[in-house]
Formats: sequence, C-alpha cells, structure tokens
Amino acid sequence: MSLAVLELCAGGGGQALGLEMAGFRHAGAVEYEPQFCTTLRRNRPHWNVVQQDIRHLRAQDFSGVDLLAAGVPCPPFSIASKQLGADDERDMFPAALDLVARIKPRAVLFENVPGFASARFQQYRKNLLMSLGKLGFQAEWKILQAADFGVPQLRPRFVLVALAPKDAEFFSWPVETGPNGTVGSTLVDLMGANGWSGAQSWARKADGIAPTVVGGSKKHGGPDLGPTRARVQWHRLGVDGLGIADSAPDASTPDDKIPRLTTRMVARIQSFPDDWEFTGGKTSAYRQVGNAFPPQVASLVGASLVRALQRRRSTSNGRYVEMKLLDASRPLHRNPPLYKPRVR
Repeated sequence: MSLAVLELCAGGGGQALGLEMAGFRHAGAVEYEPQFCTTLRRNRPHWNVVQQDIRHLRAQDFSGVDLLAAGVPCPPFSIASKQLGADDERDMFPAALDLVARIKPRAVLFENVPGFASARFQQYRKNLLMSLGKLGFQAEWKILQAADFGVPQLRPRFVLVALAPKDAEFFSWPVETGPNGTVGSTLVDLMGANGWSGAQSWARKADGIAPTVVGGSKKHGGPDLGPTRARVQWHRLGVDGLGIADSAPDASTPDDKIPRLTTRMVARIQSFPDDWEFTGGKTSAYRQVGNAFPPQVASLVGASLVRALQRRRSTSNGRYVEMKLLDASRPLHRNPPLYKPRVR
C-alpha cells in the first residue's frame, strides 16, 4: 500500500525527491515561486504541482493524506538574517499548522535551519510542540548532520517529526553512516569533463567534506558559495567560492588554477542525481540547489516514517530497515519505481 504525501514549500524538490525515494507518492507539491514549479514539473510531470501560497491552499483537496511535509522558509530563524521568528512576515509555521489541523494527516515532517534549535527560539519551539500535541501528535525533533548520512557536506538541519502515539512508538531516527567520499572524489569526473588536465590533482587536494552550501534568498544572496567564513573553508578545499561557474575548466585551464563549482557540481554535493534539471537563470537555479534539503537525508527520514506508519520497528538484535543511499552521479528514471527498503 503506497503512502501519500503533501509537500509544502517544495522549492527545487530536494525533500520531495527524497520522500519519493522512500516510497511516498505525491498527492501534491505546493510551491509559490513560478520558476521552482517549472523545475518540479520538468523533472516529475506526473506530480500534482500546485503554484500557490500555502496560506490560500484548499485543505479539502488533500484531506487525509498520510504525511504533510514542509520545508517552510528559513529566514525567520537563520543566523544569516535578523532572526525575527514569529515577527517575520515570512514565518509560515502558523499556516502549516493550520493545514495540519484541517487536513489531519497521520504524520508531519518539518525541516528548517539549525538556528531554529537555538535558545532564542525555545518558546517558539515549545508553542509549536504544544500545538501539535493538541492536534493529537507526539512530536520530537533532532539536528541531523548531512555528513552523517553519506552526503559530502556538513549541512546541519533541524528536523521535526510528529506522529499519532500508536505510530510514534515505531519511529526511530535514521542510523548514521558517516560521509561517503570527499568533495574531490565526488566531483572529479565533473571537474574534468571538459578536458582539464588538473582535475585529478585538484581532487586529491579537495580531500575533505564541504561546508554548508548557502543558497541565499530572493532578496539577498547571489550565485556564490556563501559569506566570507564559508568561502575561506571552500578555499582550503581548492575551490573559489566567490561565484558559480557556467562550465567546468577546459583543456586550456592551468593545472594550478583554483576552480569555481558549477550549479551541477553543487547539486551533486547536495546529493541530487545528475539528471535532476534546475530551470531558470544561474541565480534562480543555484537558489533551488543551495536551499534544498539533501534528497539522500530526506530519503532516510522518509524511510523511518514509512516504517512507523506501517508499524514496523527496529529489533533489539540490531536489525533495521535502511534505504539504499543515493549515488548522485547515477541518473534516476523519469518515473522511478517505488524503492523497496532492504533489511539487514
């Protein structure tokens, strides 16, 4: 039996793709920005992509879905902005909670920046958990580090899961696996795709995992790899973080050149498969990539939710359900089958 998910604030599709990998089918993927909707439709024409502000969504169209998932806008809680929380007009948690109350899903998944876990927002988190409790959910949250789940990037994220008590007892957080490769080993083929003879040497130097990719917002930030602190970390990996390149270095590029990454390279660091297309200009495409929840992490959280909703649990002898990790360099089918978890 397939499980249905309604995805709010779907962005460029990172969380939505991960949940699809875990076995969910999309009753709807809601996104306000037109270009982001174009990306979702380009990659998944069979999805019901709804271009709309979630505050105006018809809840009755999605009544009774199994999971309501949302990566609500992060600026109200991000250290890169003013951290206004509930006083920020971009705070969409109230709208998301209203939809939870009206749609009545079996489970809820909220994802946000790690700043949401800070002491500054303790009361906000308490109110959020109380609201979910009043709706009959048992909620818990955790900071998940992408590098702990096979992604070659730090990227800590606040992840909240809420389930009915009878389902919640079957939920457990994904098992950490550690990083799967370095920036160099992840990108060496893309870096050398245009004949740059320095690609292998560069890859050996780029022997660590990436700092958190910073996508910026519609008002602030452009196609670069983040503020000064992040760019210093990128430079240590042999990457020029001042901008995003249109293409990989070619055969005329000196071997000792410090290259910039392309949008496709950053997408692979985020664990998107290479055939996931990002539409629009460089700035728009990069925002879709940089602000995404890594699909690989979302797939593992999704697998834990599937197990809980099917009321299966990890056993005391160490057996657990683990989704096969996504190899971002290998393309997915346009209409992929539902991936079956393997038990070990």
